[in-house]
Formats: sequence, structure tokens, C-alpha cells
Amino acid sequence: MSDQASRRLNAIGNQLSGKPAGDTFEGLPLIRTVGPDASQPRVKDKVVIITGANSPLGIGRASAHQFASHGAKAVYICDFDASHLETHKREITALYPSVDVHTRQFDAADESAVKAVVDEAVAKYGRLDVFFANAGIVGPHKVLSDVTDEEFMNVLRVNTLSTFLATKHASAAMLKTSPSKPNASGSIILTASVAGLRSNAGSTPYSASKAAVVSLAQTAAFQLAGTNIRVNALCPGLIETGMTAVVFEAARARGTEKKIGQLNPLKRGGVADEIARVALFLGSDDSSYVNGQAWAVDGGLSAGHPYVQGRMG
Repeated sequence: MSDQASRRLNAIGNQLSGKPAGDTFEGLPLIRTVGPDASQPRVKDKVVIITGANSPLGIGRASAHQFASHGAKAVYICDFDASHLETHKREITALYPSVDVHTRQFDAADESAVKAVVDEAVAKYGRLDVFFANAGIVGPHKVLSDVTDEEFMNVLRVNTLSTFLATKHASAAMLKTSPSKPNASGSIILTASVAGLRSNAGSTPYSASKAAVVSLAQTAAFQLAGTNIRVNALCPGLIETGMTAVVFEAARARGTEKKIGQLNPLKRGGVADEIARVALFLGSDDSSYVNGQAWAVDGGLSAGHPYVQGRMG
């Protein structure tokens, strides 16, 4: 068969199968796509750093699995507490052997430590694509008048300073190019909270720290204008993690687990994987036009003013 006949046969086959040929389909321009199609991994060959990844129930661990399962080249799982990190590494490596998994123990609010892990990733892989600044603490469960200035500032140090340092050093690294990454780009994801969007969802120090994280994502997005580096805040609602496990365990012991999350329209609490899947989206090219946003993943809690069913008519 001649080349001309072969091309014609292929064109007819594409037409019959509904596949586009050339730059148009039946005269219509093809859709301009920015990410992989549904059959491709979401974050193929990307290098990812995740802080706050030690907790077995945590968002960090669940996110590491999502990024690994969707084709990341390397995932750094980091935490101040390293008691489970090596176990997480063995699990991820067993499930996704093509992914390089690195564990690092450091304080996410220690600038030299944050810079070191970022520099290491760039030196080893020539790129940094995603930094998920997920480290955080609840802080004291006290009324406003009982919180000391030291307690208040420590919550801001862990929850807010850590996200600032991640944004500062990750953005500088994401500007760097290499043969494997010819253009500057990246996604910085900061864990905030629904408590940073609405009052009465957390203590004063915790809520203030998370509101600051939301503002940081918004202002950093404009500071990085034109760089193709995106910064977004993830705002979970009531999610069963190591931080909230005591609430869920107490409810189960009382037989009142079904009451958890009753103030949101979904009428339930969430699990870490539900947040991790949004983190994956924000870290992928699928979210290439999402920038400077506070993304609530809270079952709808922040969509309205909570009330108890039957008490308002």
C-alpha cells in the first residue's frame, strides 16, 4: 500500500471512529488541553515535597499515596515526628516501586531545614513541582482569656510561619529550569482550615493562624504573578485525622458517631483521602487556572450559617 493510500485509510478510520484528524474535527477547532487525558497519570514525573506526613490517619500520608499513584517521580515525606515515616516509605515503595520516596525529619518552621530539603530536591532531580505545606498543630484547647502569648505565638509559628517558609523557598526553586523542566512552573499548596474562613470552627489561636494561611496564599499568588507558580490554600472541615481522632473515638464510645458533621449538608465527617484527592488536583496541571484560592473541602459547612434541623421554621 502506498503512503498516500495509507494516510487516506487512517483519515477515514479516524473519521469513522470519531477521532479528530489534523487541527480540526469536521471544521471545528480542537479543544485546547492543558493536562493529560484520562488515561494518563495526573502528576507524571513531578517532584513533590509534603510536610506533616507522619500521622497514620493524616492528610499528608494520604496525599503522598495519591501523588505516588499518579506518577510522581519523587515524593519527600517530612515531619517533626518521624516515628512512622520509614513505614510509610516502605508501603509506598511496595505499592509504587517506580517512585523515589525520601523521608526527612525536621521542624517545618525551621527555615534552614525547609531550604535544605528544597535544595536537595532540586540538586537531585533538577526540579521541584509541588510543595504541600501541610504541617500544623491544634494548639491549646482553652478559652481566649486563658491562652498565653507564648501558646498563641507557637501556634502561629507552626501553622503560619511554616507555610510562609515553604512558599518562600519552594517558589524560588520552582523558578529554576532544567532539561527535564524547561519552563518555570509549580504548585504550592498550604493547609489552612474552614476555621480560617468562618468563626466558631476552632480555637482563637488556631483560627487566627489558619486565616493568616489563607491570606498568605492570596498575597503570594500576586507576588508570584507571571511566574506560572500557583499558590492555593486547602481548607478542610471536620476530617478524621490524628489531630481530631479523640473527637471521633469519643463519639464512637458514646454511640454518637452519626452526629459528627451534622452541621454540614453532607451530615458526616470526612476522611483524609477526600482532602488528599483535592491536594492532588491542586498539584496537577488539571488545576492550571486555579490560583490564590481558599479551597474549602468541608462537606458544605462554610456554604451557609449552621443551624439545627427543626429549630428554625
